[in-house]
Amino acid sequence: MGMDEMTSEDVERRVRARFPGAAVRQVVLLRYGDDPTVEPGGMTIRIVVDPAGVPEGAESPAKAFHLAHRAEIEQLARDLPGLVPEATRLEISDGARSLFLVRPGAAEERAGDLTPVMARLGPTDLETLDTLIRAGVASNRAEAVRWALGRIRERPAYAQLRERVREIEELKTQF
Repeated sequence: MGMDEMTSEDVERRVRARFPGAAVRQVVLLRYGDDPTVEPGGMTIRIVVDPAGVPEGAESPAKAFHLAHRAEIEQLARDLPGLVPEATRLEISDGARSLFLVRPGAAEERAGDLTPVMARLGPTDLETLDTLIRAGVASNRAEAVRWALGRIRERPAYAQLRERVREIEELKTQF
């Protein structure tokens, strides 16, 4: 059942049911435009934990919740595509910090020789990536970045730049 048939309240009820007695303050469905972390066509399910409901002295209430409910969270991640097919991310937040735990359906990004890279982008850079997604050039931000890097590698100046870097590295070894 997709979001057309299921309400936000249904999703909240189903997610909360997986953490009985836990300090879940709220379950929020975020669509593109609601939060910069949500990609075009995607949806994030944010589980907001109540900091008062986690053990004292925990480094982060979000992290403490994650550690205390790891099995339930892993099962939710496996079930998420059936619960909300549009969901592309599961987030645990305590209001101050967030843990982005899973990107259902993004297994192709973890395949092969790909290396995860985290980058902090400003609004202009996000808009550039999101334009590539909305135009159909890429299906998500990671793919859009890979596409843009591929265009850079096609430029003759890039080959010259790589050669200069090799020359510089060779010179460094001579010192």
